[in-house]
Amino acid sequence: MTQIEVYHYDAFTTKPGKGNPAGIILNSEKLTTEDMQAITKKVGFNECAFPISSAIADVRIRYFTPGHETPLCGHATMASMVALIEQKKLPEKEQYTIETLAGTLSIHVKKIGSHYQIRMEHASPQFVKFNGSKKKLASALNIEENEIDTRYPIVYGSTGQWTLCIPISTIESFEKMKPNTATFPTILKEMPKASVHPFSFKAFNLDADMHARHFSSPYSGTIEDSVTGTASGVMGAFYATYVKPYRKENYSLIVEQGQELKRDGRVTVHIQNTNDLKIAISGTAVFVQTIIIDY
Repeated sequence: MTQIEVYHYDAFTTKPGKGNPAGIILNSEKLTTEDMQAITKKVGFNECAFPISSAIADVRIRYFTPGHETPLCGHATMASMVALIEQKKLPEKEQYTIETLAGTLSIHVKKIGSHYQIRMEHASPQFVKFNGSKKKLASALNIEENEIDTRYPIVYGSTGQWTLCIPISTIESFEKMKPNTATFPTILKEMPKASVHPFSFKAFNLDADMHARHFSSPYSGTIEDSVTGTASGVMGAFYATYVKPYRKENYSLIVEQGQELKRDGRVTVHIQNTNDLKIAISGTAVFVQTIIIDY
């Protein structure tokens, strides 16, 4: 058995115990893919991140769920950048680039008080039509079909990571959701490994524009992400594409998530819709503890 140090950060919050936990492994250079997978499974968070050197960016980040490697993870990026800066693994500056399986992305860092605000560029938005059964989809979430908001389409969306976007009519529906994730691949025939992201344009808090939950693909080895960065980016792209396509300007939306899990957090989604649609998100991360893992 080998031991390794894991930095536990909570992202999209400034309060330990809220937001979304991520494990950041800073001494990753000599780890194999199998090592990274084993460490992530042992840590048990929805994602762990492994920053390593890059020939084309300031840092390369590999992301793992307990079940597999994933191209991009918003909350683990927030946590990784804060960890790298706080632990003196990167020089402190305002602009970085990160190499990921979703492409080379820009990161902007601003210190506000004692916390770092991380702004992360996303990959270009993509959408694919969902042709499956709404009834089966609703049943898999433990809600009624009429709780799905028919004003907008159900689509697969990606700004670096594919998820199924499901518009929901009322905020009350989210408390009822008890996902049967094992059924997702048979319902999501076009993309059976996609996650499922129900969201609403109504929110619990007055400072938020949208509310969401995020249910993992059964292949990932987890059930639910408390506060999701990449999927929040997709929500912003959905808004600009299907809700306000005529709004040709730069603006931001606040996404709240995690209330049902008692881990509420906030993601700011930045929408640039003057020429091509571009999406970025911003958020924070806070150090919680160091964990020693045997793997």
